[in-house]
Amino acid sequence: MLAIIAPGQGSQTPGMFSSWVTNPVFHELLSKWSMRIDLDLIGLGTKADADEIKDTANAQPLIVAASLLGAHALGIKNFAYTSGHSVGELAAAAISGAISDEDALRLVRARGIEMAKAAALSPAGMSAVLGGDREVVLKKLEELKLVAANDNGGGQIVAAGDLASLAALSENPPEGARVRALAVAGAFHTPFMAPAVEPLRALATTISTSPTTISVISNKDGEVVTDGVQVLTRIVNQIANPVRWDLCMETMKKLGITGVIELPPAGTLVGLLKRGAPEIETFALKSADDVSAAKEFAGRHA
Repeated sequence: MLAIIAPGQGSQTPGMFSSWVTNPVFHELLSKWSMRIDLDLIGLGTKADADEIKDTANAQPLIVAASLLGAHALGIKNFAYTSGHSVGELAAAAISGAISDEDALRLVRARGIEMAKAAALSPAGMSAVLGGDREVVLKKLEELKLVAANDNGGGQIVAAGDLASLAALSENPPEGARVRALAVAGAFHTPFMAPAVEPLRALATTISTSPTTISVISNKDGEVVTDGVQVLTRIVNQIANPVRWDLCMETMKKLGITGVIELPPAGTLVGLLKRGAPEIETFALKSADDVSAAKEFAGRHA
């Protein structure tokens, strides 16, 4: 049984579209999407440096466009489940049939802008806590009034909140854990992002939804969702609430999923699956050069 999943913010890299734009079909698709959301995806994905694509307003559309491009290149229809980490849920929503590609890109363009605006209101950030006992880590975050914004499983929890509390966490990490500051501009998936929710909710009311043709494993609680309205509602609400990728991986195991393809820009989620669900075989679709091998992988699991 095959699942196709989409990564979240932080997975972007300079030149991430370079292997794709040499194909006229993909170049045309990216050009169409760029005009639709008034953002030069091709320029950002081929020429921009790491700082420019780290900007939330640029990073989020780039990542979702990359995942949708990978899904188009694969052209696989006979798989059972999809999921996405954080902003990757918008790519998953489009892959599932709940919303269109263009509506996913419209939403992610607005999401990136609104979350960047929310982040500018208060200095805050995020740090990865690697290793340590999960309950000990969560207790430490609670003591420091930090939020476990991404409970990723595989011994990784991302803490988010004000910079002073994150500095205290780094200076005195939980026993057996190490702390690594993340290069992000705000405390995503926490109440710091509340100002971004209503503008996205208003935009979501203009978007048509359909019952999914591929079931979605939701970041909220790892539940399988097939109602298009619910898929979209959960994505909007998730902006200011924690991501439970650990529960998504648990659901994949319970469903008997045997293979997972991570769409571009791939790598992060495959790493988490190798630690949190090693019984599931994985494939990281990183560039256009990997498409043939990804299709062969899919053939063994779909």
